[in-house]
Amino acid sequence: MSATPNRPLIAPSILAADFARLADEAAVVGGADWLHVDVMDAHFVPNLTIGLPVVESLLKHTDIPMDCHLMIENPERWAPPYAEAGAYNVTFHAEATDNPVAVARDIRAAGAKAGLSIKPGTPLEPYLDILKDFDTFLVMSVEPGFGGQDFIPEVLSKVRTVRKMVDSGELTILVEIDGGINADTIEQAAESGVDCFVAGSAVYNADDPEAAVEALRRQASAASPHLRR
Repeated sequence: MSATPNRPLIAPSILAADFARLADEAAVVGGADWLHVDVMDAHFVPNLTIGLPVVESLLKHTDIPMDCHLMIENPERWAPPYAEAGAYNVTFHAEATDNPVAVARDIRAAGAKAGLSIKPGTPLEPYLDILKDFDTFLVMSVEPGFGGQDFIPEVLSKVRTVRKMVDSGELTILVEIDGGINADTIEQAAESGVDCFVAGSAVYNADDPEAAVEALRRQASAASPHLRR
């Protein structure tokens, strides 16, 4: 994976979709770059969503690369099976394991890209040295657990730090952001150096979700110093 894609990536989050119609909901965002799947276990975060069997089923009904965000305990055990199932990118939380590099190695060995995520209140500095072992760095811009929350702009300092490292050649990683991304917030995230933007209600609550994806991509492209075409 290149550190910098040639355009902003938009990853609609099915957390905002109709869970009874997930195959159809994946189809209506055909222009998306990734399909973002939030896996929550009601332990690491206070919510319960979907797990591996649903992901395995959904993979049969979409060609959009699947971006699985595991907000779960014990990623050592549970993360590699998502890669084995066919997910393109599997991200887990730094706060959930004592050995994130080992988890990343197992995800990659199982065939997927490996992503590391941190909560809004988690400092970036303890993890800077290990980002070289990951393909994706996911900055949470809301507290993980529920969709529809307001964007926390203070997290963009983490984005800027990692963007500088990528631009200087010190690091090769894709920078992703998740939480409160919509038409009002995507430009400031893009200006800070984000490559991939997770958007839930901004896409799935729109009258035309596919058009919403393209509109967000245009906004991000116009505002981004490193992704302008």
